[in-house]
Amino acid sequence: MNTAPRPLLDRFGRVHTDLRVSLTDRCNLRCTYCMPPEGLDWLPRAEVLGDDEVVRLVRIAVERLGITSVRLTGGEPMLRRGLPDLVGRITALGPEVSLTTNGIGLARTALALREAGLHRVNVSLDTLRPERYAAITRRDRIADVFAGLAAARAAGLAPVKVNAVPVRGVNDDEIVPLAEFAAAHGYRMRFIESMPLDAQGSWNRATMVTADEILAVLGERFDLVPVGRHGNAPAEEWRIAGTDTVVGVIASVTRPFCGGCDRVRLTADGQLRNCLFATEESDLRALLRGGADDDRIEAAWKAAIAGKGPGHAIGSADFVRPERPMSAIGG
Repeated sequence: MNTAPRPLLDRFGRVHTDLRVSLTDRCNLRCTYCMPPEGLDWLPRAEVLGDDEVVRLVRIAVERLGITSVRLTGGEPMLRRGLPDLVGRITALGPEVSLTTNGIGLARTALALREAGLHRVNVSLDTLRPERYAAITRRDRIADVFAGLAAARAAGLAPVKVNAVPVRGVNDDEIVPLAEFAAAHGYRMRFIESMPLDAQGSWNRATMVTADEILAVLGERFDLVPVGRHGNAPAEEWRIAGTDTVVGVIASVTRPFCGGCDRVRLTADGQLRNCLFATEESDLRALLRGGADDDRIEAAWKAAIAGKGPGHAIGSADFVRPERPMSAIGG
């Protein structure tokens, strides 16, 4: 067994230290930009990695491959039974562990997650208006999200980050109100350009609100002081002058940060993806259930990352959408 992890490198010399682990493809919302009203064909339970399998893969990633940060995603990860116990087992391995969630159910579990070792949360919230939230998500649950945000802050899951995807003609008039809401409650606001990862395949670049547009709107209301980007983090950040409030913009489409990407993704059914927009996957679940030892799994992981491309190529003639939507890949 290796005594120390070796850098997880691709052919462009990028070192991968950030692992995104999807715990389920299921979700309790039906956001219009993500999936149809009836939902999707969820993975059969038997195809989803069990807790022991997730922990083993994370252990290999941390001990052998130099992973230092683990983000738990979905679908909606709060739907995973026994989530605090699983978080505790993963944090015991040593990485920083965070969670991306829609916030429903967070009010009743935030403290347990913090006690299990969870470091921070990102909560998706695209509007502050109850009627608009119900229209976007097809569920009347905004009060639960507000309660979840407050509970996360009270539990010490800091910084609490709020993620919003502005869509033209839908919620782009709430960019400033969302930033003001985050500032008033001590959250960090992050705006994300919409990406072609919806299940319906209806993404239209014309409805995407660009980073430049977001910043122009914010700049009309606030004096923004550049903070920059922390390491290989996807968000470029600005501080609202005279406050401690930080606003971030993730410009995945118009300002791609592929050249510094340090992320690798594991789907709920154990498929390793070296890029969010990858069109190929490596089946780690088959290795796990076929009796492969850690050396074989490590080798498969390294081979998958070695073949990573230079970038996602959105907007180019040869761009190919991945078959899986975002809800099945994990954010």
